[in-house]
Amino acid sequence: MRLRPVSHVIFDMDGVLLDTETLYTEATQHIVGRFGKTYDWSVKANMIGRPAMDSARYLVETLALPISPDEYLSERAVIFEKLMPTAEAMPGARELTTFLAARGIPMAVASSSSRAMFDLKTTRHRKWFTTFDVVVLGDDARVHRGKPAPDIFLVAAGALGASTDRCLVIEDAPAGVDAARAAGMQVVAIPDPGMDRSRLVHADLVLDSLIEVNEVLTESLLL
Repeated sequence: MRLRPVSHVIFDMDGVLLDTETLYTEATQHIVGRFGKTYDWSVKANMIGRPAMDSARYLVETLALPISPDEYLSERAVIFEKLMPTAEAMPGARELTTFLAARGIPMAVASSSSRAMFDLKTTRHRKWFTTFDVVVLGDDARVHRGKPAPDIFLVAAGALGASTDRCLVIEDAPAGVDAARAAGMQVVAIPDPGMDRSRLVHADLVLDSLIEVNEVLTESLLL
């Protein structure tokens, strides 16, 4: 399937630009393991891409944890202080953004992460993230509802001065795919190998990695 013409590209961050999902899993399993629970893809697939509190409530309820969502998030935050600054770029991420920047394609990051979490995750990547024209985060006052609502992508498109039907979103999570579709945007999904691809049926394309996106975009960019 070919994409419609694209003039702007909006990226999710976790699991798309930065390999943080393994760190999320490590931290969460450390917490739930104390209660004899397992954090696997049957649970994680319903959490990734959503606002932190929404995900925390789901986790606590689904695994019947004897702690509150706030307690889970507080404990996780301490672990993240050490883990998140170690995040590496996803394969092909720097190459893809360099390819787009060289062609003058405006880019945005639209992540459910808070500003504090964004700063932690990008500790080793400050210069790279300055190449994005717009960064919209989950605690931005303009974002009234988290993914799967379209708010964050609509805010990003507005900040870019872009028409939604010319924006391409690159996501890894079902909630993000649904949010992009609700915003009237095309979306390419790059799921984790552990993700059930049937959860991503609303994506325009499902690819194995960002390395494959260059070929797809070459035919779709409005230069």
